[in-house]
Amino acid sequence: MSSEMVFEMKQRSAKEVQEMLQVWESSVRATHDFLKEKDIESLKPLVKIGLTQVETMVCVKDDNMIKAFMGIDKGKIEMLFIKDEYRGNGIGKKLILYAIDKYNIKYVDVNEQNKKAVGFYIHLEFKEFDRSEIDEQGNPFPIIHMKLS
Repeated sequence: MSSEMVFEMKQRSAKEVQEMLQVWESSVRATHDFLKEKDIESLKPLVKIGLTQVETMVCVKDDNMIKAFMGIDKGKIEMLFIKDEYRGNGIGKKLILYAIDKYNIKYVDVNEQNKKAVGFYIHLEFKEFDRSEIDEQGNPFPIIHMKLS
């Protein structure tokens, strides 16, 4: 029986940040096949900072293990990552619905090359309203800016 729970992390311990970084890496390796090893390694320190600085962090935990997390800042989902072995089980949808219900989120940015994520957000009624040729770090990974319709 799963004891899966959604909860908010006000304070994030070093252990929790490390655990979320592992979830991020597992997710990225499974879904971001356009990234090379050097890209993942160069993003890791930036993600670690983001994990401590994003305004609101919501996690899905099961048996005290983080399976997924979502960072929210000013009405926008800044990050949503699910450990690879738990993808496709409704956790992402659960987090998005939580964010819509509790935080009235309207926006998300998605790597254009991460086709499954783009499809996931379209399925949840997000629509593309803008596009950037480069990501926030200036890398040539196009970003789709989406808004809840």
